[in-house]
Amino acid sequence: MADSGSHSDERSTVVLRSQALGALDDVNGPLGSDDVRRIVIATAEAIAERTGVRLIATSVDGNALALTVAGPTLVAIGFASELRRVTEAWHRAKFGNPLWNATGSEGS
Repeated sequence: MADSGSHSDERSTVVLRSQALGALDDVNGPLGSDDVRRIVIATAEAIAERTGVRLIATSVDGNALALTVAGPTLVAIGFASELRRVTEAWHRAKFGNPLWNATGSEGS
């Protein structure tokens, strides 16, 4: 089937902010942990594969995760919402505290 070309180049980025544990530098947030970061990125890749969303890029520091997906902002927000739901439950069960900031995410 041929691609209609509509929205084929559209990309959207959403940022999830982690729960800060101390000063706001790159290593103090939960994403500063190699183990947590690996789980979050692997979960993002698994959700992308399962849902058919093309994950173009991820960028992580100790306090934030930026995800760029192929598609409109609504796709990026839905993707981030599912990632947040799954990883928040995992992090609370494993560590007993939240992974993500209660204020939510930013999208573009």
